[in-house]
Amino acid sequence: MPAISELGAAKRDKPLWSTNEVTVIFVLGGPGAGKGTQCSFLVADYGFKHLSAGDLLREEQDRPGSEFGQLIKDYIKEGLIVPMEVTIQLLENAMKAAMEKEQKTMFLIDGFPRKLDQAHAFERSVVKSKFTLFFKCSEKVMLERLLDRGKTSGRADDNIESIKKRFRTFEDTSMPVVEEFRQEKRVVEVDAEQTPLKVYQDVQERLKEWGVHPLEVKLQQA
Repeated sequence: MPAISELGAAKRDKPLWSTNEVTVIFVLGGPGAGKGTQCSFLVADYGFKHLSAGDLLREEQDRPGSEFGQLIKDYIKEGLIVPMEVTIQLLENAMKAAMEKEQKTMFLIDGFPRKLDQAHAFERSVVKSKFTLFFKCSEKVMLERLLDRGKTSGRADDNIESIKKRFRTFEDTSMPVVEEFRQEKRVVEVDAEQTPLKVYQDVQERLKEWGVHPLEVKLQQA
């Protein structure tokens, strides 16, 4: 396995891509804010490639011949956060693959960055994000949703103790990311307590303000 410091993204001191070549939107919101549902709508209507940092890590640890698999397993087993250099390298690899195989240049990166140093490292070495799409939702509503989901999801972390820990982690580590990007006027905030369709209508209105249009509009403009 390569040394963490030898990974391509870790060695780079300038972005691999310019914002003219690649569009990245970070998608953040507390557990149960509805990020996954909204991302699925955006993929269908806008042609984004949806990348979940958590999914990439889970897939990589089980991939035969993976150079990072054992390291990821060891960190997760110990309850530690996988080194951000590995996560960023997996995101970069997934972006390259989608560009080559699917001609994708627009990416939704979901549940990342979880911390400010991850945001800085990704933008320094891969590409600067266009903005962060932040789904704002009260803990009361998120808790109700997650407990409801827990009845059928089978997820071990859909219980009150785990959920409250996840809320604290999000507040302590991810909200500083939102606050910094908000100061840079790079946050699109949407009220996620509405119905999924109403939330999506608001998302579409806000994307239009940023010059991001659905596929059918792009075809009409072509």
